[in-house]
Amino acid sequence: MSTDQTPTAAGSGFSYTLTRTLDAPASQVWQAWTTPDQYAQWAYAVPGSVEMDVRPGGAWKATMRTPDGTEFPLTGSYIEVAEPRRLTVGMDVPGRPDPAAMTVELAEQGPRNTVITLRQTCDTAEERDGAEQGSGMLLDGLTGFLAGGAKG
Repeated sequence: MSTDQTPTAAGSGFSYTLTRTLDAPASQVWQAWTTPDQYAQWAYAVPGSVEMDVRPGGAWKATMRTPDGTEFPLTGSYIEVAEPRRLTVGMDVPGRPDPAAMTVELAEQGPRNTVITLRQTCDTAEERDGAEQGSGMLLDGLTGFLAGGAKG
């Protein structure tokens, strides 16, 4: 996995990019990311809490459970849906007028591998670091799920 942290233009935030090669075709990765039952198995979601209306403007929600057992609800909407290549997900953030957007890009590399790239821009370096850590955990869970062992 590679990581790139880049401050964006002055005043426009702090970005990160995570890239990983997965042992699965893009269609399988897409299904894992956009099917509630599959997503709940690897994304640290409380079983039964995931709802997804995967279309531009469609809503999603999930209750996440951290490794220490703390649960917190998340909500948002889909900004861009281009199956099976690109998904931009907006997450509602209290006190912020616009959703925090994370883009997931999938690029097949041969018949069995997919390069997944996650990108997000945050308002502060601290927010970026937290979001990047959470995204890394998501990629770890997804990698384990695709290898046959559910996580979360």
